Amino acid sequence: MDPLSDVLSLFKPRSYVAGGFEIPGETAIQWPEHPGIKCYAVVSGQCWLSVEGVPEAVLLTAGECYLLPPGPPFRLATDLSAEPVDFSVYRSKWRSDQDVVEKKAGSCHLVGGHFVLTGSHADFLLSSLAPIIHIRKESDKAAMRWSLERMRDEVRDPQPGGSLITQQLAYMMLVQALRLHLSDGATQGIGWLFALADKQMGAAIRVMHDEPGNDWTLQKLAERAGMSRSVFALRFKQTVGTTPMEYLTRWRMLLAGDRLKNSRESTSNIALSLGYESESAFGKAFKRAMGCTPREHGRKVSLQAIAPATNDVNGNEVSVSSH
Repeated sequence: MDPLSDVLSLFKPRSYVAGGFEIPGETAIQWPEHPGIKCYAVVSGQCWLSVEGVPEAVLLTAGECYLLPPGPPFRLATDLSAEPVDFSVYRSKWRSDQDVVEKKAGSCHLVGGHFVLTGSHADFLLSSLAPIIHIRKESDKAAMRWSLERMRDEVRDPQPGGSLITQQLAYMMLVQALRLHLSDGATQGIGWLFALADKQMGAAIRVMHDEPGNDWTLQKLAERAGMSRSVFALRFKQTVGTTPMEYLTRWRMLLAGDRLKNSRESTSNIALSLGYESESAFGKAFKRAMGCTPREHGRKVSLQAIAPATNDVNGNEVSVSSH
């Protein structure tokens, strides 16, 4: 797989809200601080998106998409001067999918999903994201159109299996939004996500993902990138925000953590497959990167497996719905 697919597969984004909702005209709705990633697109109408700590509100028009990483409270408004109302007040009004597509003057209709990353150390992905990712170029809107229209149709005319299809379409929108974001030449940032758009840095990251157990050295990675050792080291640190060997170690430990959680492999086999000659050396590297030993990680995972159902920030059991 490619690095973006690798990371998304590792963190297993799980939709606990997928569907659509309406913001009536002359209305502002306030959401609290939220976990997970929110990815929604405007089907019709327009609204303003304001995120606490971001100076300017963003105008969202039909076909445009926004992505919010976990973070501060935010507001969606069809009228910036309207007094904001807590979203829980409007949630009770979103009783059915039919309500979502009901036409009201000045209203804005959105579809999408809210995703929780179920893998550990999700900051590996999230640290590369801006507070607001706004997909608005005409070419990007065209790329999003198919999934947006399919999701609108599923919300408008529910069919058997519609909830599952809606979840998958929301996930498709999330992946597409991330892909468009990293390919946007106007976007500037530091992190592996932006580095993927750089031909030379992307080549180095791809080989680390493809062959994590290889005996990589700075020189070997520089050769794969087609650069001198010193220039590669400097460019990688400037682009990704960490050294190549630090990145490689972190990626190896994330893979190890996933395998400790989801397979019956022994620690020694995992260590050997990831390029460590001894279980002891692997254990020390794992603890530095993950904050616990491989055994402690396995114990933590076992406890999580028998924990009660996850609740959202408002104390509600996680489920798939239309808000």
